Amino acid sequence: MDNKIMNFQNYFTNQPTTPNPVGNMNFNKCLYTPQEKPSDLYEAYQGFIRGNMSPGLYNQYKISKPLDVEPLNEREQLLIYVDALTFAAHDLNLYLDNFPNDKAMIELYNQYRIEADRAITQYENNFGPLTVNSEATNRYPWSWNESPWPWEM
Repeated sequence: MDNKIMNFQNYFTNQPTTPNPVGNMNFNKCLYTPQEKPSDLYEAYQGFIRGNMSPGLYNQYKISKPLDVEPLNEREQLLIYVDALTFAAHDLNLYLDNFPNDKAMIELYNQYRIEADRAITQYENNFGPLTVNSEATNRYPWSWNESPWPWEM
């Protein structure tokens, strides 16, 4: 057993130190630029289904068109809206980690964050808590374990 562990450790310690030993495999790279403008970004839902807010970073790989999420009812529609807004805010947060002085993006981030908070409050008022630390679970009686859960129905 110890011999197998040693061989496993040797595999990682004896690998070539070149940056990409296999050659150019066309890995995605961070192509964010501080010159991006909020008007150049996708809207929240479009960024959500593509996996990023920046059209310059979207790599469709083998999917010619991103899959549209089709809500079946008002609850699912509001949950998708919450997901899209929180995704947009999170993606802009990642951008701002690299470019913290981009005032326009900070303003856009705050707009998405405020709208996401509103949508979460609306969802929780209508359908129950989304997370264990939401306002809806701080009531008596304890409501976190009440069904249906967000992913049910």
